[in-house]
Amino acid sequence: MKNITDKNLTEQYIKLNQKKVLIGGLLLILLCLFSLLSLSIGGYKLTLAEIYQTLIGRSSSSADLIIWNIRLPRIFAALIAGISLSVSGAVMQCTLRNPLASPYTIGISHGAMFGAALAIILFGIGGAESTGKIFISSPYLVTVFAFLGSLIAVSVILLLAKIKSFAPEAIVLAGVAMSSLFTAGTMLMQYFANDLQLAAMVYWTFGDLGRPNWPEVGLMSIVMLLSIAYFIYQRWEYNALESGEESAKSLGVNTEKTRLLGMLVASILVSINVSFLGIIGFVGLICPHLVRILIGGDYRYLIPISALMGALLLLISDTVARIIISPLVLPVGILTSFMGAPIFLYLLIKRYR
Repeated sequence: MKNITDKNLTEQYIKLNQKKVLIGGLLLILLCLFSLLSLSIGGYKLTLAEIYQTLIGRSSSSADLIIWNIRLPRIFAALIAGISLSVSGAVMQCTLRNPLASPYTIGISHGAMFGAALAIILFGIGGAESTGKIFISSPYLVTVFAFLGSLIAVSVILLLAKIKSFAPEAIVLAGVAMSSLFTAGTMLMQYFANDLQLAAMVYWTFGDLGRPNWPEVGLMSIVMLLSIAYFIYQRWEYNALESGEESAKSLGVNTEKTRLLGMLVASILVSINVSFLGIIGFVGLICPHLVRILIGGDYRYLIPISALMGALLLLISDTVARIIISPLVLPVGILTSFMGAPIFLYLLIKRYR
């Protein structure tokens, strides 16, 4: 009887893992299809033949310019940012034992917003074209200050966690307090800013995947690959943390070190993306929840499938943002907020049911 039970459990386990692999494969196929779709549509439509000819170096100059200089960097930025935000959200929710933890809710994005606003008002680098379009004359300067602002937020939270031995729940509350502080500081600068500076500040806060070029995409991808490799290496520790503090310690996991390093790596990963792209909300919050509904909380599968889900969601959002009121392009951060809020409310209601 025991052998029959063990055999049934083994078969169920194999089927469950096959389901997870199948879902991952399906998401990967959808990601490839939407990448092709995103390459082909826009203000200048391209056929699959033109895309193929461009990728192998036999295209017209116009198609070559559009694909290599505009659309491919944008698509790669969407994929990298979606992976980074989604996986960071999954790790933060595990290490902080809070389903509401995400890069947006613990103050990282607000710290970057404060840093960017400080750079704009200190150096007066906001401007406007004759057509009325707002631009930032020194985007790298804003990027550096945004990165420093997000790191300040992370450093304060991690120092409180280390020195005062904050519980994971208290770290989230500290993040909310830091978000409020940075928001107040940004609003104070906006109050004293002139019209162009104020417009530039608001423009930066819109998450926009059209800002980075190939050098920025390369830097984002390097940080993303190193971070994902670390998270996958730590997958068993995260599974242990999911079973509870005492259970994890009994399995030999250094819970404090695992939490601090996980938060640090996730925060740096998010900081790089936010400093180049602006604020893109809800991706890091809802994607891990969607994946948990589909496959459960096993971090061996949750990390890679969350990466695929985040990349797919952000790529679809950006594609829709480019065509919904074409030829104007909506900032993708606006669309993810519109999409994310109702999805998150649905998940919240379903969870409490």
